[in-house]
Amino acid sequence: HRRLPHVHRVLGFFITRVIRHLPDGKRLLYASRLHRKGLPPVTIGAHGIPRVTPLVPRPWKKLWAPHRLSWWIAVLFIIGASCFAIGSHASNWPWHEFRWLSDGASIGRIFFVGSIFFTSAAWLQLLESINADVSDLAQAGSTVEKQWRWFAWRPRNAGYLASLIQFIGTLLFNFNTADAMISGLSWLQQDIFIWIPNFLGSICFLVASYLAVIEVSHSIWSFKPRQVSWWIVMLNMLGSVAFMRAALAGFYRPPAGDLSWAWGANT
Repeated sequence: HRRLPHVHRVLGFFITRVIRHLPDGKRLLYASRLHRKGLPPVTIGAHGIPRVTPLVPRPWKKLWAPHRLSWWIAVLFIIGASCFAIGSHASNWPWHEFRWLSDGASIGRIFFVGSIFFTSAAWLQLLESINADVSDLAQAGSTVEKQWRWFAWRPRNAGYLASLIQFIGTLLFNFNTADAMISGLSWLQQDIFIWIPNFLGSICFLVASYLAVIEVSHSIWSFKPRQVSWWIVMLNMLGSVAFMRAALAGFYRPPAGDLSWAWGANT
């Protein structure tokens, strides 16, 4: 006889962690994000208190890990974010020593390249969430499927929904940054082809960021400054807020078609 795993649900719907009972009496806690990242489960002590995940994991020096999908996700996001930072900085404070950054076309290409890296990372993140769903452990005696899947529908997994919605947002930013390189658009065309994808993509980022907060918090909110996962999702949320602030400031005004507050949007 085996006891059924205990499933923790947020808002009565999202499965964020599963506790499995071993034959020797031990209990293992599988958290959604940690399980998705290939990290081992947490052992629950005698008093029902899980072992706290340290702020800086022990193998933090392993900066080169191309065999791990999470490593590629991180690297691609870093490259994409760096492109966005360079393009924004060059837009507000032109680098006179780098004359190839002095024109709008070059800056537009940097933003577009950054959006491609963002989309690549988001796609890998979606694949990661598809193939490591913590809800697979919710059945007694079940084992995680090893067969790789390219597509799946896992609406009870907050991490999967966060990855899916963020991937959609990155696709919208592909359209946004590509259309921004088109010259000769009227102010209305700029709002339709550039601003609307930017605004919708920012909404996707905000929704995805909050779903990631739910996944890590195991509730609608939390304060866990000793856990590195908490810092990741909170910083991601702040970045999404900044994306939305930039989108709101990036509306093109008639009739000149200038940005309503270009300096603020780039900042």
